Amino acid sequence: MGGLLLVFAMLTVAGCAASGPAPSAPIAGVPDVSTGPGPVSPAVTATRGELVRALGTQNLVLADSQSPVRPPESPLLAAAPRAVYQVTLPKDPDKGFIVVYEFPDATLAAAAAAQQQAYLATGPGRVQSPQGTVNVIRALGPTVIFYDWLPGAAQDPSAPGIQQALETIGVGYPVAT
Repeated sequence: MGGLLLVFAMLTVAGCAASGPAPSAPIAGVPDVSTGPGPVSPAVTATRGELVRALGTQNLVLADSQSPVRPPESPLLAAAPRAVYQVTLPKDPDKGFIVVYEFPDATLAAAAAAQQQAYLATGPGRVQSPQGTVNVIRALGPTVIFYDWLPGAAQDPSAPGIQQALETIGVGYPVAT
């Protein structure tokens, strides 16, 4: 009987640990475009189209993702609704995540991109990623695109093409290394 209780307790704890972080609160007046199923806004759909176009120039394929990806985020990004996509990398199937955040307008998106840029260049943001991580931040209309990768750990030879493709979209916010 004691062994059965121990197994039940372990399964209960494992189930709680696997649930992941609670979703962030969306900005008032902005539709939720979290990783869960459901429709995304026209702005996010347009940004996804730009991602598909740009990645296509590098022969890369973009797919919707249900993974609970939470990269290092500044406060504005952490509070924004998001959509998560993944570039297909056959030799590195757990990498290639691109997060698109939505804001009420392009001005707030630009402010959020600048805040993310500053956050990743200093203190708390810098320690959340391994040394050598490359961060790509792009603002496109009312959306912010975020992608990070570690060139020294990339296993798929097409991984550098993701950064190259993304750097052709919108306005860039390079992060000092």
